[in-house]
Amino acid sequence: MNFENPSDDALRDLLRRVKNIAVVGLSPKAGRPSYTVSRAMQGFGYRIVPVRPAVEEVLGEKAYPRLADVPFPVDLVNVFRAAEHIDAVVDECLALKVPAIWIQEGIINEAAAQRAREAGLTVVMDRCVYKNYLRLLVN
Repeated sequence: MNFENPSDDALRDLLRRVKNIAVVGLSPKAGRPSYTVSRAMQGFGYRIVPVRPAVEEVLGEKAYPRLADVPFPVDLVNVFRAAEHIDAVVDECLALKVPAIWIQEGIINEAAAQRAREAGLTVVMDRCVYKNYLRLLVN
């Protein structure tokens, strides 16, 4: 299987269109990549929606145990979970008709990414949303 990420133009359009980002696996610990990336994206004006069980809030936003518990639509699901958990996240995204999923740098599950793409989702894999924001939208 040869998964390819969207073009730079498509990524730029996605990042301009998105307002609410649900972050699956957002850690409340300030030293964790999920926290630092999400805090940076918050600083760029995105609403970060933490999706993590057993946590009340992260970055000043109410946390939800599962994507299905978020009471409003999200534009993008950013995933900070190990590759073996991506299939379940894709299943949730499909059930909720989320338009896009961004699987963070270092996380690769080609079968799940392909399944999401075939179902019509915009899929980005093994890339950092923050680094791509800087590269594509901050000149």
